[in-house]
Order: sequence, then structure tokens, then C-alpha cells
Amino acid sequence: MPDTYDLIVLGSGPGGYVAAIRASQLGLKTAIVERELLGGICLNWGCIPTKALLRSAEIFHYMQHAKDYGLAAEKISADLEAVVKRSRGVAKQLNQGVTHLMKKNKIAVHMGEGKLTGKGKLSVTDKDGKTTELAAKNIILATGARARDLPATPADGKRVWTYRHAMTPPEMPTKLLVIGSGAIGIEFASFYNDMGAEVTVVEMLDRIVPVEDADVSAFLEKALKKQGMTIMTKAGVDKLDVSDKGVRAAIKDRDGKVANAEFSHVIVAIGIVPNTENIGLEALGVETDRGFLKTGPDCKTNVDGLYAIGDITAPPWLAHKASHEGVIAAEAIAGKHPHAMDPRNIPGCTYCHPQVASVGLTEAKAREAGYEVKAGTFPFIGNGKAIALGEAEGFIKTVFDAKTGELLGAHMVGAEVTELIQGYAVGKTLETTEAELMNTVFPHPTLSEMMHESVLAAYGRALHI
Repeated sequence: MPDTYDLIVLGSGPGGYVAAIRASQLGLKTAIVERELLGGICLNWGCIPTKALLRSAEIFHYMQHAKDYGLAAEKISADLEAVVKRSRGVAKQLNQGVTHLMKKNKIAVHMGEGKLTGKGKLSVTDKDGKTTELAAKNIILATGARARDLPATPADGKRVWTYRHAMTPPEMPTKLLVIGSGAIGIEFASFYNDMGAEVTVVEMLDRIVPVEDADVSAFLEKALKKQGMTIMTKAGVDKLDVSDKGVRAAIKDRDGKVANAEFSHVIVAIGIVPNTENIGLEALGVETDRGFLKTGPDCKTNVDGLYAIGDITAPPWLAHKASHEGVIAAEAIAGKHPHAMDPRNIPGCTYCHPQVASVGLTEAKAREAGYEVKAGTFPFIGNGKAIALGEAEGFIKTVFDAKTGELLGAHMVGAEVTELIQGYAVGKTLETTEAELMNTVFPHPTLSEMMHESVLAAYGRALHI
């Protein structure tokens, strides 16, 4: 007889473990299946350990610029092995935290490879080859995704890396090529640049961080070039020749000219592939779109009792989106009536230096959607706290519907904007207009005052510029 539950969650990343906790809170007998580490990629090999690496690089950057703050620091150096060790320690601590949460919420944990064997049925094969049969009326798939490889030159962990290799590098790159300028590519480019590598970023589209507002992309490119990076847009890598000593890359520039360049290492950051193979989807006839599972507003697939959340579903592929979907799915299974996810209210953050954050429509997308737009921008240089921090580069931009005053989007680049963006995310969820934002009192002196000034600027009322 199989072990029987009200709900089984396949995958324990930020979507899976949150779904399991919420289901347990709602009184469902819940099990979670994980093949590697509780917490999934985000906690163990993604969001959290990369932020630990970037924090070390940020501190190193400030140490190198101590003179700017009236301080002296001599013989500054970085120990990459120690930096990586700290990052892994942070990941381990949080992995243990999730283990504790599973016990606290009385969630059964089955370690091993999970596979759907029929409607409401799932088998788990552990590392010793032992198989356990599980059954539940409802199953949530939260198996996540992995880095997409270059077809001709898959990552080898030595000279050609994915983000996972880049987090535990066997050696410090001297000359690094980053292919792709989304959040992952730019974060690692920023980290290794601050740590002393010579970094080149190649992006096939016409600007870096292409999902962001065009003004943010332009500002970030200028800032990264100022830090010493080489940025190539509308460019591509035709070929990589890998040897024991390094990598020769044939790079086609925006004019179509191909030139060879030598690098010590390459990071490939060209997107993700959903982990949907070998989990039994085909037998159940689960509908997919380019490999990603199709779901409804309650995260349900076309198969009764089968739900899917996180990176195996439609974009954006973000940890916080997966977590929120986990709550939606658990509440739907428990008979509640959760609000559907609105992608326009999901903030995105890139933890490079300077940081980038956004929520909602860009100015261009708002105009394409037919809105009459009012947009306002306020620079960091006009903010007292930013100047005091020595972080006077950046800006905040807000986009409104000129007819109704609805906040359509907000876009930021600069120090700590990944913390500031949540203010606008709350505003969008509350369906705020410019009037409420203008009448909100922002504390002084803070970086958040720029959010207020940006709103005022959209209506020609900025006070400090």
C-alpha cells in the first residue's frame, strides 16, 4: 500500500517548500519530495549564495575606495576561496532552516527522484535504489529549471561555466567572457569585475538587461563600462574553442564582423530549461508550451488534481513568483479562493553594482499597450542620503496612466533599489494612483524620498531638482 497524503509536492525550492508549509497550515496532510537539497536551487545554488558572493565583492569595492570616505585601507586583497566558503556557509545555514520548517509543520520529507506513475500517484527512488510509492488526491509539481547550455559547447565546469560552476570556481578568472546579459549574467559579470577579473559581456539583443526600461539599460551599460567592463550588444558568439589553458571565442559584432578573442573562462547565461523530463508528464498528457507547463489562474494544469508552480511554468522565472504561486495552489487545493497571480505586480531585481529593480510596465511597453503616459524621473544626485552614502549615481522612474493616474510601472537603478522597489509593488497591488503617492509622507533623510520625487516629477511638481 502506498503512503497516502492529501497533498504531495514534488520539489522543495522556494515554490515547493512554501506550498507545503501553507498546505500544512490549512490542515492538509502533506509530503514533499526532493532529489538533492531542501530549499532547491534558489537557496542552495542560486538567489541566496550569489547574494553572499556579491556582498563580499561590494565590501571589497568599498575597501578599495576607502579614501572616498576619508578612510585609509592598505594592502587590500581578496581571498576567493574564503569568499566562496562564506557563500556556501550561508546556503548551508538556510538549508538547515528549511529542514527545521518541515519538521515544525509536520511535513513528511521523502528524499529521492520523484516520478508520476498515474493520476494521484508518485514513486520516489532514493540514492540506494529503494522505491517508495506515494499517493495523494492532489500533487503540486515544483521541479524548477536548470541553466541552458550552448548546443555546440556544453559547460564543462573547468573553462565553460554555468551559474552553478561560477559559484564554486576552481580558480579565479583573469579574463572572463559572459554570454547573456540578463540578471544572472550581469550579476556574475559584476561580481568577477569587482573581484579583479577583466570582463566582457556579449548580448545578442540591442541592449543589456533587455527586459528592463530602456533608460535603465542605457544607464547600467554606461556605469559598467566606467567600471572597466567591455559590453557588446547586438553581438553573438559564433564558436568557442576550449583548451586546457583557456577559451578562444569567435565573436560577431553588431556590424557582422567576426573577431577572435582569448579568455581564461566563459560563463553561459542564456536562459533556462524546465526540469520536466522523466517525471511522468507524458503518460498523463500534461499540456506544455515550449517545454513549460500550462496552468490556469489557480496553478492547475489540464490534468485534474495536478498543479504546477515556479520555473516549470510561464515567466517571469523568479523565486518570489514561485513562492506566491505555491500559496495560491495550496489555498486552491484546500478549498479557499485565492486571488490569481498578476505578472504586472511581480517585482524584478538584479543585484549588480549598481543595482536594478522594476515592477510593472516599462514606458515603452505602456505606450505599446495604448496608454497615454506620464513618466517622471528623479536622479540620485538630487537626494541628500544618496550623496551622504557616496552613492550619487542612479535614478528612479515612474510611469502613470495620464487619464486615470494609475501607477503602471516603476524602474530604478542605483544603490539599494532592490529594497526600495517593494514600495511600488505594494502600491500596484493596492491599485494606487499618483494622488495617494503624492500625499504619502516619506521619511527624511532616506533614499525612499526619491520615489516621492519621481512621482512628483511625472506631473511637473518635483521639488529638489
